Amino acid sequence: MMQPANRLQETKEYYFSRKLKEVRALIADGHPVINMGIGSPDMPAPPAAVAAMLKGLHDSVAHQYQSYTGIPELRGAMADFYKKQYGVIANPDTEILPLMGSKEGIMHISMAFLNPGDKVLFPNPGYPSYAAVTRLVEAEAITYDLNEENGWLPDLKALAAQDLSGVKLMWVNYPHMPTGTKVPDGFFEELIAFAKAQHILVISDNPYSFVLNDNPQSLLAVPGASEVALELNSLSKTFNMSGWRVGMVLGSAENIGHVLRVKSNMDSGMFYGIQKGAVAALGLGDDWFEHINTIYGRRRKLVYELVERLGCTYDRDAVGLFVWAKLPEGIDAEAFIDNILLEKFIFITPGTIFGTMGKGYIRFSLCVKEEEIKEAISRF
Repeated sequence: MMQPANRLQETKEYYFSRKLKEVRALIADGHPVINMGIGSPDMPAPPAAVAAMLKGLHDSVAHQYQSYTGIPELRGAMADFYKKQYGVIANPDTEILPLMGSKEGIMHISMAFLNPGDKVLFPNPGYPSYAAVTRLVEAEAITYDLNEENGWLPDLKALAAQDLSGVKLMWVNYPHMPTGTKVPDGFFEELIAFAKAQHILVISDNPYSFVLNDNPQSLLAVPGASEVALELNSLSKTFNMSGWRVGMVLGSAENIGHVLRVKSNMDSGMFYGIQKGAVAALGLGDDWFEHINTIYGRRRKLVYELVERLGCTYDRDAVGLFVWAKLPEGIDAEAFIDNILLEKFIFITPGTIFGTMGKGYIRFSLCVKEEEIKEAISRF
């Protein structure tokens, strides 16, 4: 047999890829599984985006290869969106790069900046792909622990006191997934000062700004941030367009140029119709956010009821697409969710898949219809 590359020795199949096979098998056997584990929006994309995509199919260039940097209209819409929503001014020609989903950006950025042996800081708990991609490019993944006592924020003073030689990148994600932590006043300023002092490029992953959050923020709004930071964003959660695969990365022209050198060798541009739909979505007014948040708010209230029925505690100030709940003392999260899946046919995510600091926690997705959440409650 052909042996795989050494880099795969430390890379496991993504947890949800494995677990959803089990969920599908239960469904195939006739069990009524309620999936509360995945953050894939179940509501439709904006009608204006769908209409613009369909109209775009009739343009003469619709079915040709597209520019690696996207159509000018899309980059302009992204620049306008950042100016309106975050107060960030970015040059659409040099400081914004459309992506086929921000997950692609994690790989492109890592390939653009990391050499084998370079070190990368990533949060624990945090999105598993940060560490997985770091290892795939043969860099060294180093966790920085987050905990409830410190508000799920990194202790920057403690980090600065460590030996950070060789650290090149640092991943941050606020509003934080999985905990839903918001950015407190002054934290982004402290983070940029830390990055400049330590000569580290900070990558802000920012896809949850507008879900049940009344104060969207961007790291790039801090003066001088683009010197030491890049920011990823996505239309997946904001506009219910996860399957469309539309994201973006913003930063200095120099850093965006490095990422483009990788991207231009990895794909042949985003489908034209999807770009036209994304332009329409980015131009929507605040009534769109009010619409989806009204629905998510009702769902979250029901999930709170379910969480309480399970004897868990949670933070009502958290935002985003999930509810992060603490199990009663002494209960193992993975055993707990496995029992619920097999006995109640409800899939919940164990906190441990996000890192060791997720021990004792579970995560509920709000991408579940109200009647399904009510049914889940009734099963207890």
